[in-house]
Amino acid sequence: MDRYRIGSDDKLRLKDYDPEDTAGFKDKDEVQEKFEDLLDRLAEQQDRLFASRSNGVLVVLQGMDCSGKDGVIKKVFGGINPGGFRAYSFKKPTEEESAHDFLWRTHKDVPAKGYIAAFNRSYYEEVLITRVHGHVSDKEARRRLKQIRHFEEMLTTQNVLVVKIFLHISPEFQLEKIRDRMENPEKLWKFDPTDLQERQYWKEYTSAYEDAIRRTATDGSPWHIVPSNNRWFRNYLVLRILVEELEKLGLEYPKPELDLSAFPIEESSLEKIDAEKETNSSSRPLLA
Repeated sequence: MDRYRIGSDDKLRLKDYDPEDTAGFKDKDEVQEKFEDLLDRLAEQQDRLFASRSNGVLVVLQGMDCSGKDGVIKKVFGGINPGGFRAYSFKKPTEEESAHDFLWRTHKDVPAKGYIAAFNRSYYEEVLITRVHGHVSDKEARRRLKQIRHFEEMLTTQNVLVVKIFLHISPEFQLEKIRDRMENPEKLWKFDPTDLQERQYWKEYTSAYEDAIRRTATDGSPWHIVPSNNRWFRNYLVLRILVEELEKLGLEYPKPELDLSAFPIEESSLEKIDAEKETNSSSRPLLA
């Protein structure tokens, strides 16, 4: 999946990436088995991560409105232990957040070692929407991007794996999703009039994203461009990228520090425990 990876020496033009791309897969059925296997691998990696407490994992999800950030969090992370996972959604900064430096509100939510966190939007908004609407100059945006690059390098040296995902959709797909939200009573709550207003800045956002990705993509913290017009492929590719990045860490369960021979367990005690487990399982009500 290297073709979706953007490192330090790669040149990026989003128009070179087809939002309809599915890597040759025809439909959801073709990747379903692979997707389920990846879910199992992610659960195992999370277990090793939590046990070893050697690394933190930060997943940064960026994309245009309606690109599927919420959907990715639901589908990709729905099967892992919620005790070791946190999801954060960053909207318009509060008065307190605006009074601090632009990294403050997100930095405090960077995961501790042993944990995974997903950012639905992130500190990158401070060089995207602010730049598009002229709240910061191009010079200030470039300075912030340099600071973001240093910030991510710092996180990497502190054993925080930063996985950066750009969910790539077409303007036609976005309009279809907005219309669906407006016409479907069960999705109307998701509709935000500003989504329609922001569409007129599509070219400006594309340019801002390209510049942000180029200036912050490094070999240690690359970006991944994920074609997202097809939700099933979007979820599969994000999950695959995350699992492969985690497996590169070589996470291991910690070796026991205790001498287990000092804690003998009588065979009769084990038999009693097994018998109790069998009794409990037989009396457990079936899931309706």
